[in-house]
Amino acid sequence: MLRLVGVAGTFGPLHKGHYKLLRKAFEVGEKVLVALTTEAMLEHKTAKDKIPPYNVRKQKLEEFLNSQGYYGRYEIIPLDDPYGIAITLAEQEGIVVSEETKKGAEKINQIRKERGLNPLKIFVIKMVLAENGKPISSTRIRKEELDLEGHLK
Repeated sequence: MLRLVGVAGTFGPLHKGHYKLLRKAFEVGEKVLVALTTEAMLEHKTAKDKIPPYNVRKQKLEEFLNSQGYYGRYEIIPLDDPYGIAITLAEQEGIVVSEETKKGAEKINQIRKERGLNPLKIFVIKMVLAENGKPISSTRIRKEELDLEGHLK
């Protein structure tokens, strides 16, 4: 198990795919930095008007993490840019991403290498599929195609 891993997202709304991503982070890391995107990062999101404010998303994250027994093992930090502190924090050892965001983790490692930092161990989870066989995503939920469990509406 690594001492410190990171995971990031908008988590708006928090859904079944996020649960898998977050659980994996706690499976591989003693402590988890959860980078939560701020409003500054939402400009290019689909149906961004349906994304809850930062403080609401943070509260929902805390409720979920605490309900899973992770209290005291995480810190939720604001994410204002695509890479956050993952490109500067020497203590971070790993990152948990979905198949969809693996390229971002590879870019983070490229930047870390350029800065003389050790690369992060990348843990990739498979996307959780909705009942129609396509990935569950917050965008699809905001567009009211799916519910939080991946059932078609």
